[in-house]
Amino acid sequence: MIKKDKKKKIIDKFKTHKEDTGSSEVQVAVLTERIKELTEHLKVNKKDNHSRRGLLQMVAKRKKLLKDIQNNSEERFSKITKSLKLKAGKKK
Repeated sequence: MIKKDKKKKIIDKFKTHKEDTGSSEVQVAVLTERIKELTEHLKVNKKDNHSRRGLLQMVAKRKKLLKDIQNNSEERFSKITKSLKLKAGKKK
């Protein structure tokens, strides 16, 4: 679980305007942080299949959001993938 102050820092870094808390970029950044934390949890708890399923759902959601960003603006897509150090898929 991401702490409030850490989540606020992520939102402040990726927001597109003053009141932004739910844009695709913010959602991808928050999901990425949650994925990192859950990955660390699963390294210790290898048999926690419920959490593994949640992780797979988060990865799928992040993938959909990134695809949407890529379809709308290649510039925004490259910016967020570089800042989060994600692999950039090729546009089909």
